[in-house]
Amino acid sequence: MDIFKKCYDYLEPRIAREQGYYPYFIPFSGGDDTVMLYKGAAKIMIGSNNYLGLTHHPKIVEAAQKALVEYGTGRTGSRFLNGTLDIHEEFEKELADFTGKQAALIFSTGFLANMGTIATLLDKHDTVIIDKLDHASIVEGCRMSGAPIVRYKHNDLNDLRLVLEKLPPERGRMIIVDGIFSMEGDIAQLPQICQLADEFKARLMVDDAHSFGVLGPNGNGTSAHFGVTDQVDLIMGTFSKSFGAVGGFIAGDTEVVDYIKHKSKSMIFTASLPPSVVASTRAALEIIKSEPQRRERLWEIGDYMRKEYQRMGFDTGNSETPIIPIVIGDNMKTFLFWKTLFEEGVYTNAVIYPAVPSNSARLRTSYIATHTQKQLDFVLDKFHKIGKQLGVI
Repeated sequence: MDIFKKCYDYLEPRIAREQGYYPYFIPFSGGDDTVMLYKGAAKIMIGSNNYLGLTHHPKIVEAAQKALVEYGTGRTGSRFLNGTLDIHEEFEKELADFTGKQAALIFSTGFLANMGTIATLLDKHDTVIIDKLDHASIVEGCRMSGAPIVRYKHNDLNDLRLVLEKLPPERGRMIIVDGIFSMEGDIAQLPQICQLADEFKARLMVDDAHSFGVLGPNGNGTSAHFGVTDQVDLIMGTFSKSFGAVGGFIAGDTEVVDYIKHKSKSMIFTASLPPSVVASTRAALEIIKSEPQRRERLWEIGDYMRKEYQRMGFDTGNSETPIIPIVIGDNMKTFLFWKTLFEEGVYTNAVIYPAVPSNSARLRTSYIATHTQKQLDFVLDKFHKIGKQLGVI
């Protein structure tokens, strides 16, 4: 059997491209935060994770340019050997302070942060308990760890309790949960999860990829939002959402972070984050802390759009954040909706199984603090028009 046979037989993307409804790998040529250009045509962007609109902020761009001149384009090596700069360690101290933890460790991507942390801390003698809708990076980290994986129903605390009650008491255990769920737009019930973790002697890790900059009194995440930071053992974050760049980190007790630092393969065998990215994300952190009006505006937009979608008759699931799914169900109708929106000047994300549960295909919409009211109303007009045409509403 030729191992490439599955590649040659994989026809779905080719058929979708030929029929004109392929919604992925769209090559934009430029634009700003809220408007992107495709073959010269403007598309209002409601499919980005650039929640605070920081990717073109002049202070952030200036910081990246300055670091580029001072440090060059990269370190060409792992943090473990030649890849650590003074600004890496300074930023880690700032991240620890921001999250309310003793220490933090930067990874080159958020995916590597999750995967490396989980695979390093757990093994076959432990059990890992995850929400059924946790991010793929969490699932991959769990698989790599060799620890048995137990999933509980999404945001269902009764099911989580049942799962914990069945675990052998002698096994190590860790609960891992998203703070904000990226495809649902709802928030983990963290105070209750903390209580269960304490009752059943489980460690608790929270993935705050979509929460930093969005939740918390200073944009400092789900744990701070609920006031339970001291009850959460590990907090993970990314720089590819509100920070407007790329990278990730894990924060926790000094000893735990130091162990990960010396044992995680995705840390030791990956080149370090480029200095320009470190500088830009440090600048982003300062803006997140000093400009709360961005976060406030983001929530105003999210609440407005959700209310309007629901008024039209769209299914927005359990969304309670500026991530608002438009649940359609049927894959082909979802692709057709996406294609028509795109042609009308709106870009969002078409999401199908396995990224979401089967029969719950959706358009994942998400918003930026710098969206104008005119742009938002344009989007709503197009959704209403196309939703009627396709019989979605």
